[in-house]
Amino acid sequence: MKKFMAVTAIAALSVAGLSACSSSDSGSGNEKGSVYFLNWKPEAETAYQAIAKEYKEKTGIEVKVATAASGNYEQTLKTEITKSDAPTMFQVNGPVGLESWHKYTLDITDSEIAKNLKDDGLALKGEDGKIYGVPVAIEGYGIIYNEEIMDKYFAMPGAKAKSMDEIKDFAKLKEVVEDMQAHKADLGIDGVFAATSLASGEDWRWQTHLANIPMYYEYMADGVTDTKEAKFTFANEFKNIFDLYLDNSTVDKAVTPSKTVSDSMAEFALGKAAMVQNGNWAWGQINEQAGNTVKEDKIKFLPIYTGHQGEEKQGLAVGTEAFLAVNAKASEADQKATMDFINWLFTSDEGKKHVVDDLGFNAPFKSFSEAEVPNDPLAKEIAKYTSNTELKAVPWVFTTFPSQKFKEDFGQSLAQYASGNSAWEDSVKIFVEGWKAEKK
Repeated sequence: MKKFMAVTAIAALSVAGLSACSSSDSGSGNEKGSVYFLNWKPEAETAYQAIAKEYKEKTGIEVKVATAASGNYEQTLKTEITKSDAPTMFQVNGPVGLESWHKYTLDITDSEIAKNLKDDGLALKGEDGKIYGVPVAIEGYGIIYNEEIMDKYFAMPGAKAKSMDEIKDFAKLKEVVEDMQAHKADLGIDGVFAATSLASGEDWRWQTHLANIPMYYEYMADGVTDTKEAKFTFANEFKNIFDLYLDNSTVDKAVTPSKTVSDSMAEFALGKAAMVQNGNWAWGQINEQAGNTVKEDKIKFLPIYTGHQGEEKQGLAVGTEAFLAVNAKASEADQKATMDFINWLFTSDEGKKHVVDDLGFNAPFKSFSEAEVPNDPLAKEIAKYTSNTELKAVPWVFTTFPSQKFKEDFGQSLAQYASGNSAWEDSVKIFVEGWKAEKK
């Protein structure tokens, strides 16, 4: 998986002549320098603000944290990066993101944080082999389920399975889900799956994460790590699971274009749904939801089965998307202050505690011991799946998707399909033609 990601990062780029930093470039004007971090993850906003406050109290260095709204990171970065007080630290969306932002990304090959990676194959590299970004966490996603509700179903007379161990492919998943939906009143739920969030800016679980599954299999079938012309070979497999989500939900599929990720996670947390597609980062949303009924030892992961041949050996989708980069155009003082902050966060005892306990990251750095992992159930599930040698993790190939516009266009087409305003073939056409146009 790591080799695949590294090859993808290198093959997708043609980066040369990156500009060196200069003290005459934009900066804080403070000889000690300061840090301005544009955060990718809205769910990490509170933790980062607390970390910034503590760091300033400890060092006197100002750390500003701004968080882009969900689905608006690229646009926010475009606006902020040209300002005189531009972010000194930001996140890049894999090789495609690096191609867009290469003139703003500092070569950090010889930095302490790059050398601290457990495997430099996880680093974001240019064609020149130099490192321009590092992952801050290895994450995973799949179908999260409430084991308590599932066990209640398995105990029912006529249940289509007796345990989760029997669900190893799409056919069995579909059989179980449809039977559960038919008995939702007996199970005390509004639907098997939480609402499919298709509101604009809230559809990344489908136009990116779900689309990753068929595109990974397409890459494997074609023996490539990227393509200028996607065929969407396994579009029917995408449709299989997407329809299952829509047809066995807490809400009518016609209203899904108005639903947000928060709506969906709240339904799961409140016990209105038995399943929801999301990643290990969702634990905070579930655990902190007022009225949460999901017990910590009853929240588990299931791979996203779509009907692909051999999927009984498929694990979770595991990888990284957001690579931390330092602004090449920031002043030398701000760059140093930024690197000092990064090193403190990922190497000091105080910083690492924040990373594990507050941010909930499975950090890919040598400075973290095997015991320094998040103490939350979904992080533990990721560890369980990745250590299972009988299963093959699905790498995150969506970092090679053409652009944010491509993903948004595909997401909008999915919303139109869900609400009955367009045919499935229209979404397939938008995916294939949009991919080709954007890559070109």
